[in-house]
Amino acid sequence: MDARKLAKFRKLLTEEKARLTASSRSALKNEALNISADDLPDETDLAATEVNHHLQFRLRDRERRLLSKIEEALSRLDSGSFGTCEDCEENIELKRLEARPMSTLCLSCKETQEHKEKVYA
Repeated sequence: MDARKLAKFRKLLTEEKARLTASSRSALKNEALNISADDLPDETDLAATEVNHHLQFRLRDRERRLLSKIEEALSRLDSGSFGTCEDCEENIELKRLEARPMSTLCLSCKETQEHKEKVYA
């Protein structure tokens, strides 16, 4: 892969990292997660608040995992292994990388992995 494409992917990854980091900071400042049970008039409101908190925590966990994958992709850019499938060591298709720059598997290997997960899950 040429230097111009690598720079493009680095820019995409760093922009996504900045967006996720800003989102996390915003969530930390959000006071919605600090509601006391005493502030809620009934059990239904408490249950709704707990469901909302659960969804917020799941979203934050998902963002944390995505940030980790972005960091790994940036490390692969630095090491020169970006765009190479971890399983078959072939080049990952450019369209796949454009859609998901943190991909570590080519489409064929990813399909095989998903099939195994489906069969053995």
